[in-house]
Amino acid sequence: MKKNTVLVILVILLIALLGGAYFLYSRLSAGNAPDRLSAQNETVSSASQESAAGENGEGTAEATEDTESAQTPSPAPDFTVTDGEGNQVSLSDFRGKPVVVNFWASWCGPCKSEMPDFNAAYAELGEDIHFLMVNMTDGSRETLETARSYVEEQGFSFPVYYDTDYSAAVAYSVYSLPSTYFIDADGNAVARAAGAIDRETLQQGIDMISGDQ
Repeated sequence: MKKNTVLVILVILLIALLGGAYFLYSRLSAGNAPDRLSAQNETVSSASQESAAGENGEGTAEATEDTESAQTPSPAPDFTVTDGEGNQVSLSDFRGKPVVVNFWASWCGPCKSEMPDFNAAYAELGEDIHFLMVNMTDGSRETLETARSYVEEQGFSFPVYYDTDYSAAVAYSVYSLPSTYFIDADGNAVARAAGAIDRETLQQGIDMISGDQ
């Protein structure tokens, strides 16, 4: 009887662990996140943890137009990624102009839905705003080849960078895709968008870092 009780408890614990692991995995793979553009007046880590806690289960809705003014923007964490030629590039290299950082993957449906808007924004504003389209390159589900093929097939012209060791994602506590950060010319994280966004919301974020708000 005692052995049976222990066995039942172990089975329950195993199911709970597997369920928790699946839940965390599904949050990233489905691209679930709250649908809003919010001011970044806390640390990047705290803001991203808030986004992970409020995900809605589908992750396909576009971000809403709810915006807030940043009172005391926090410095954006620096990170290093790889460009298309294999060179290491850091966020701090782009200091002096506003920066839009987007974390994405080619297997992420919500990511793909917003890509045309990012490409259009880059074509229009690329001389004044840096766009860092950071691919989550894990080497298995997403490889350099799959990411490059997707960008080429779609005819996108924005620059793509590869986070092959997830160091950039860790620095920003990215728990879901897509995730977008708006950084001003002084290197401050001004706003973020968790989930897919449309062109209007993207422009709102750009206005917040370019002084056109």
